[in-house]
Amino acid sequence: QVQLVESGGGLVQAGGSLRLSCLTSRRTFGSYVMGWFRQAPGKEREFVAAINWGGSTTYYADSVKGRFTISRDNAKNTVYLQMNSLKPEDTAVYYCAAKYSTIDVALTDRYNYWGQGTQVTVSS
Repeated sequence: QVQLVESGGGLVQAGGSLRLSCLTSRRTFGSYVMGWFRQAPGKEREFVAAINWGGSTTYYADSVKGRFTISRDNAKNTVYLQMNSLKPEDTAVYYCAAKYSTIDVALTDRYNYWGQGTQVTVSS
């Protein structure tokens, strides 16, 4: 079983920045493709970004492209989401997730493990 723990959420004004972190419990962290998703109240969970095992390939939703950056440090078993130029519509609970392959990285039901989420609130 893989445990994922997100941190770094909070309240920020529009135009501001936050960096989310997701620490995993397994030494085999480098074996997982990691993703970030978010869920706003009353909406379905949606894909934000993903990164392959070594960090050489990244994937982004169109809504965050150019503003968010996903990265990973396999030595620290951690994946990050740097969020810049935040907008009120970015307000959501952000989740990290892990899967084994790069197939269908944007689909929630393709991920094997999920964290509990961290709240991000962007005020206007």
